[in-house]
Amino acid sequence: MVNPSPFVYWAQTDKNVSLKIDLKNVTKPDINVVDNNIKFAARGIGSHGESKYEFSLDLFSSLKSNNDEDTKIVRIFENRVEVVLQKEKVAWWPRLTAQPQKAPWLKINFDLWKSEDGQDSEEETRDVMQDYPGMYDMLHKQEMGYRREDYKKVYLVIYNLFQFIGFTYVLSVMAIRYAKLEYDSVADTYEHVGPAMKFLQLMMYLEVMHPIFGYTKGGALVPFLQVSGRAFVLFAMIEAEPRMQTKPVVFYLFLLWSTVEVVRYPYYISLLYKKEIYILTWLRYTMWIPLYPLGVLCESIVILRNIPYFEETQKFTISMPNEWNFAFHMPSFMRIYLLALTFPGLYFVMSHMHKLRTVKLKPKIVIKKCK
Repeated sequence: MVNPSPFVYWAQTDKNVSLKIDLKNVTKPDINVVDNNIKFAARGIGSHGESKYEFSLDLFSSLKSNNDEDTKIVRIFENRVEVVLQKEKVAWWPRLTAQPQKAPWLKINFDLWKSEDGQDSEEETRDVMQDYPGMYDMLHKQEMGYRREDYKKVYLVIYNLFQFIGFTYVLSVMAIRYAKLEYDSVADTYEHVGPAMKFLQLMMYLEVMHPIFGYTKGGALVPFLQVSGRAFVLFAMIEAEPRMQTKPVVFYLFLLWSTVEVVRYPYYISLLYKKEIYILTWLRYTMWIPLYPLGVLCESIVILRNIPYFEETQKFTISMPNEWNFAFHMPSFMRIYLLALTFPGLYFVMSHMHKLRTVKLKPKIVIKKCK
């Protein structure tokens, strides 16, 4: 069973760090300080009621250890425990912990907070809002900045994990149905996995927004072109024409799309945790060599076979005269789009991926120093 952590309020001077531990009825706290780590354990009454509370903190820099005299002052009160620790070096810390992420039970003790110039009396308790206007907002924003950083990473992990599970589901349904029905399952592919594929495709527009809001690096143009190209084929070419939904090419197209994504999203998760898995990186920047041209081929077949259908139904076609004095012929647009997709579009995507592959998989040069 994991013991809960009490609320801890901290402040500092250039020489000391003070911790106010919000526990009542503490008698014999166990406090151990080694290098930059402090461990606390005691029984008392806190936010979880009467229980044993403990915490361990890796601090921003080193402290003087227990072996040094007058380096640890512990004061036990009825409603709190105060600990004052002496820094090994006289310096102002930008934060308390070594990691930029802050534990939710760690708070700032504004009653004891001092400015970096250290002009205030160390024993004086004052109104920090009067002494340093704007300090509360600055520190609050700083803490919220840590939380935003955490939330951003958590959000990206959840998003990539959700997309991975979604495309894995699509592949699994297709594989199970093919194992049971063999080729007879191909015609009903869109009926069984089409809704899931449409939802996942709409979710991919978040990847266009991520670089705009600074969640990921890079530009938004390439993701927008890639996602919109898929969306055009899925919604305008397949969803809008029921006769295309039963064609075998839809099965192969969904197979290619999903195969790419079940590798891409785990790769992104590994990047978020800064864990490079070489086989995952190699697959991410190698699978596109056969799969992207095959995907473009399937998309082109979908558009090409749809041209007679759209000629017949005149779907999405706008004829003159009309109040906007505007005409749009969908089959002609499809022919132009097909030419742009097959040649310039494929060349653009393949060139972009080739550059990325060259950077990601280039051999590492190790320089050995001669003794």
